[in-house]
Amino acid sequence: MKDGLSRKAGWTLAVLGLTALTGCGPSGGGGGFGVGDMLLTAGTRQAPAQSAEIRDVYCPTIDVVDGGSSLQVRGGGEEGAVRSQVTLGEIARECVGQPDGSTLVKVGIEARALLGVGGSAGRYDVPVHIVVKDGSTIFADRSRRVAAAIPAGQTQTTVSVIEEGIVVPPSYANSFEIEVGLGGGRAAAGRRRRG
Repeated sequence: MKDGLSRKAGWTLAVLGLTALTGCGPSGGGGGFGVGDMLLTAGTRQAPAQSAEIRDVYCPTIDVVDGGSSLQVRGGGEEGAVRSQVTLGEIARECVGQPDGSTLVKVGIEARALLGVGGSAGRYDVPVHIVVKDGSTIFADRSRRVAAAIPAGQTQTTVSVIEEGIVVPPSYANSFEIEVGLGGGRAAAGRRRRG
């Protein structure tokens, strides 16, 4: 029992000593890094506290490139029956201001795959393209392919794509554009606005 008490007393003294050390450091309180900090953080410097993210920032409506709102796959060439069609559904974006003045952008796209007269149950390729830019300056040019599986007995299915981690630098944070479309790349010209 005496051993247990002396151990507790030893731990209490160690904690008190560590607490006293954390109070020691450069005076003035401005970002000092004392011995106590070194003991508590194993010698690593702690990052300064960052201000919270800002959600009330510029966030443009999404433009759908001309010809990018739907894709058709036909059987037996251009005149063949439509095997499948993919159309854009809901599209959304989120813009969050960062402490350094940049904007972090997330884009979400929902697409619907439909069977045509010449189609059958199976997996259908849905190519999605997202571009975040300001004029000719491109911040993100991302293409994704997702598989839309239409089970036997069904005629349609819905898939979604979320692209995140797109960073717009501070100098462009109030003037960038977001473009989306179905297909492998951006259309050469023209677009239509979506929410």
